[in-house]
Amino acid sequence: MSKIADALRETGVFYVATADAQGQPRVRPFGAVAEYEGKVYICTNNTKKCYKEMIENPKIEISGMYPDHSWLRLTAKAVRDDRDEARAAILEANEGLKRMYSVGDGIFEVLYLEDVTCLKCTFTGSEEIK
Repeated sequence: MSKIADALRETGVFYVATADAQGQPRVRPFGAVAEYEGKVYICTNNTKKCYKEMIENPKIEISGMYPDHSWLRLTAKAVRDDRDEARAAILEANEGLKRMYSVGDGIFEVLYLEDVTCLKCTFTGSEEIK
């Protein structure tokens, strides 16, 4: 999983696609990613619609652009992890988050990616990142 976490970090900003209750796709920018206990984690705020959408339908897709203009395409299931240890690990890996969240604040949520398929794509083809 570390190659996938590294790939997401390399894009800087990556875009997470969810679906709302009516099936309408929704896309939002994310930037925080971490690896904890061999799993890739993202995070959000539990008052946001994207969090509710990931809980109701955990199938997500992620896309991001690399500096060389190739791009990342990832599909996964987002699984909520309610452990404070996981929250603390994500905060440690992403210092900027500490301005917005803290362990035990009641809004900071972390989700790990399960059943991940990740591709690095170019205009001439793609290769799987494992």
